[in-house]
Amino acid sequence: MGNCFGGVAAAAGGRPVMGSKSGGYKVCVVGGAGGIGQPLSMLMTMDKNVKEVSVYDLNIAMVPPGGVAADLSHLEGSVKVKGYAGEVNKPPKEFMEEALTGCSLVLIPAGMPRKPGQTRDDLFKINADIAKGIVEACATYCPKAILAMVVNPVNSVVPAMAKLYEKKGLDPMQIVGVTTLDCVRANKFVSELTGKHPSEINIPVIGGHAGVTIMPVFSQDPAGASIAKDKIPDLDKRVQDAGTEVVNAKNGKGSATLSMAYAGSRLASAVLAGLAGETRTECAYVKTDIKDGMQFFTSRVVFGRKGVEKVLPIGKLNEHETERLKEASTALQAEIKSGLDYAEANSLQ
Repeated sequence: MGNCFGGVAAAAGGRPVMGSKSGGYKVCVVGGAGGIGQPLSMLMTMDKNVKEVSVYDLNIAMVPPGGVAADLSHLEGSVKVKGYAGEVNKPPKEFMEEALTGCSLVLIPAGMPRKPGQTRDDLFKINADIAKGIVEACATYCPKAILAMVVNPVNSVVPAMAKLYEKKGLDPMQIVGVTTLDCVRANKFVSELTGKHPSEINIPVIGGHAGVTIMPVFSQDPAGASIAKDKIPDLDKRVQDAGTEVVNAKNGKGSATLSMAYAGSRLASAVLAGLAGETRTECAYVKTDIKDGMQFFTSRVVFGRKGVEKVLPIGKLNEHETERLKEASTALQAEIKSGLDYAEANSLQ
């Protein structure tokens, strides 16, 4: 299982050695001054495979990205951190050349959060345009980089951006949907029920990254498989609704930012380790044909020197999971279609 702190070595006195034995990769965090972006930028400076972090955000961000970079540049590490600001209602491509040039990985927790009463379709229309501008800049300045999308709704945004990349003659497999938080939550919740440490648990979460499309496969992990059958439906639902749990606990004043940053850094660590020659496997939402009738799907993905090396099959499911897969697939197909329709009507400049 991935460990997002795999790049942090211990030093005398218990201090972490950040950016030690660097794999030499440059990473850009787009939306890096936001609630997810700031802790994600910090975690990236702590990864052994990172030599430089670009913190990019708009000039209307509550904290200037240059300020976030200045703050992070005081950490005890060798990683270089620089901030870059874009302007509202202007193409990101005009401001991102230096931030993106030389990047191997671009993490994109940008976009608007969903407001009360707003449908996912409404949110998609807004965030797809935001994502398109960023992806356009990446296609120009770092066309070989892996783009890890945290932009919601991931189920529609990833197909849209992957198809746009394909239309431009680039590799759609470089667009990766970050669904790691679903796995992190499933592992933690199973840990609470079984008493096992989360590091000993590895629940695959397949399907998509919203509501009923989030499908934990508890039967494929020994700890998960040990849970009584009558507890599984409620546990399944808790993983699906965990984001709402955090929103409610924050009284509508925020969403899952810290856990999302942790999960995003875990996927990023897997991607970077893979590029450095240390193969890693994490669940992610990518273009694949492992599920009949689906062009995009979350499954276990092997990351290596080329980025996405292999998408692993779903594996054996029990009766409950087989029924859930039907439900997840029906909902996911509609959300994929929204993304592909957007790509049909748009192109990257």
